[in-house]
Amino acid sequence: MVLSAVHKLRVFQLGFSDPGRSFYSSGDKVSGSVQLEAAQPCRVTGLRITAAGCARVEYRGGKNHKSRSQEVEYLKYEEELRLEEQLSRDSDGSFLLQPGKTYSWTFGFELPAPGRLVSSYKGKFGYVRYYARAVLDRPSQHALQCEKEFEVEEPLDVNRPDLLAPAAASIQKKVTCMFIPDGQVSICAHIDRKGFCEGEDININAKFENTCSRIVVPKAAIIAKHSYLAHGHTKVLRQKLSAVRGNHIISGMCDMWQGKTVRVPKLKPSLLDCDIIKVEYALTIYLHIPGSEKLILELPLVIGTIPFGGVGSRTSSMSSQVGSMGSQAGSLSSWASFPSSPPSYSNIHRDLRVDGPRTPLLHDYDGGEDDDEGGLFMRAPELYYPPPPAYSEVRQPTPSDSSVFCQ
Repeated sequence: MVLSAVHKLRVFQLGFSDPGRSFYSSGDKVSGSVQLEAAQPCRVTGLRITAAGCARVEYRGGKNHKSRSQEVEYLKYEEELRLEEQLSRDSDGSFLLQPGKTYSWTFGFELPAPGRLVSSYKGKFGYVRYYARAVLDRPSQHALQCEKEFEVEEPLDVNRPDLLAPAAASIQKKVTCMFIPDGQVSICAHIDRKGFCEGEDININAKFENTCSRIVVPKAAIIAKHSYLAHGHTKVLRQKLSAVRGNHIISGMCDMWQGKTVRVPKLKPSLLDCDIIKVEYALTIYLHIPGSEKLILELPLVIGTIPFGGVGSRTSSMSSQVGSMGSQAGSLSSWASFPSSPPSYSNIHRDLRVDGPRTPLLHDYDGGEDDDEGGLFMRAPELYYPPPPAYSEVRQPTPSDSSVFCQ
C-alpha cells in the first residue's frame, strides 16, 4: 500500500514471488518480499511476517436470532525479518529508513503436509481464508500492517476406487387423491461412477413407471449442499445447478433414460475435510407429480480437481464394489431388453396435427425455473383427417354402374 506523508512512509507493501499463480497446495512453498520506502526519515524497530489460515462460520439462528460463530485454525506461521541486513541499528535499538531509497526483504514458508489443510472457500455464512501479513513496528507509535490473501486448493482425484464405483438406487411412492389410493410411481436409476470434474458429462440410466391417473414428468439436477456448523448447530443451504428433463409419462406407461446426460458446470470442488464447513453434491432424479409431492431419488457425487483418466484407470477392486451393489442395481439389468421409447409426437407430419383450439389439461409447476412452461394441452379431435393412403386403389365397375353410364 502507498501511505501518506503523515506516516513518513511512501510505500509499505507485501507481494508474492509468483503473482500469476492461482493457488497453492499442501507442501508448496509460499515466498515473496516486503518493500519499504520512506517519504522522510523514519525510525522502525522491527518487521515480521505472519501467515494464517482459518475456517470461520457466523450466522444468526434460533428463536431469538442469536448470533452463532466458530473458528478452526489450519495454518499459523511467524517470521522475524532481519532489518540489520540492510539497516544500521542505533543505540536505542531502532533502525533509520532514509528517504528516497527502496528497501526490500524476502520471506518464505512451507505449507503443512497433505491432510492438514483444506481448500479456500467463501460462502454465505462462512469462509476458509489464507493470508500473509507484514507488521512494521515503530517506536512510540502503533504498528503498521499490510496483508495479501492467497488461495489454497487441495487436490481431489476422482480416479480413487471409491469414486470410480457406480451408484444406484430405487424408490417408489403410493399416490393418493383425497385419501383414496391412486396407483403409484417409481424410479430406478444408476450412474457409472461418483467422481466427476468440471465440464464432464454425467450419464444417467433410469427407469420411470407411472401407474397413477396423473401425467408425471421426470427430471434430474445437480444439487449443491452447503453446511455450516457452529457449536452443535447446523445451517444448511441447498442450490440447484444444471438440470435436464424428460418426456411426460401418461398413466399406465413407463419411460427409460439410457445415457441421458447432464453436464457438470463450473463450480468449487467438494469440501469434505473441513471441521465446520461442508460442500457436498448430489445428482437428484425426481418425478414431478401434479397435486402431490415430488418423488425424489439422490445419488451421491464428489466434484474433484483431477479428472477421470479413462477406463484403464479402474482398479481390480472395482469388481468387488460393483458386486456389493447388485441388490440395488439388479433390476437395472433388464434394461437392455426393454423396448426403446416410442417416437415423439413432434416427429409426426404437420398435416396430421390440428391447429384448432387447445384446452389446458394440467400445469407442470416445479416451484421455480419451470413456471413458464405453460403446462400440458390436449387438442380438440373433431377436425382430424387421416393421412392419404400410400397407394391408389382402382375399383372395378359393377353392372349397376354400367347401367348408369348407359343412361
